[in-house]
Amino acid sequence: MNKSMLAGIGIGVAAALGVAAVASMNVFDRSPQYAQVLSATPIKETTKNPRQECRNITLTHRRPVQDENRIAGSVLGAVAGGVLGHQFGGGRGRSVATVAGALAGGYGGNQVQGAMQNNDTYTTTEQRCKTVYDKQEKMMGYDVTYKIGSQQGKIRMDNDPGTRIPLDSNGQLVLNNQA
Repeated sequence: MNKSMLAGIGIGVAAALGVAAVASMNVFDRSPQYAQVLSATPIKETTKNPRQECRNITLTHRRPVQDENRIAGSVLGAVAGGVLGHQFGGGRGRSVATVAGALAGGYGGNQVQGAMQNNDTYTTTEQRCKTVYDKQEKMMGYDVTYKIGSQQGKIRMDNDPGTRIPLDSNGQLVLNNQA
């Protein structure tokens, strides 16, 4: 074999290997490998969980009254006032003092009995409950707006994708690699 033939075969093999290397590197493949994430908006769901909240309160009650019109106090006061009024004056003045003492004593007895009835109380403890709601937020995912070349799209994802989403060899989003 001559030298020029060997040189031609060597150059041919080198050229073939170079073309194969360039083809395996996808130098001529200009399709994007990632989609650019324009926005990732978190989607949250708020739930309200009801629960009972109870507390004990003290109640003051007035005891039932036997003499609502306070007749006993009025009568006893009138008698005491009349006896006391009768001690003053003489003649007709004594009669006026007795009547005035009876009227004042009747009014006073009525008021004393009323105060005693109002102060005749007892207390009880009662449990009062109400329903309150605890709010809880649950992350549902992310609404992601992305761009591949000049095309824009939207998708809901379980996780925040970051700044870019990988594409497969067909230019489709690779979603199963998201952590």
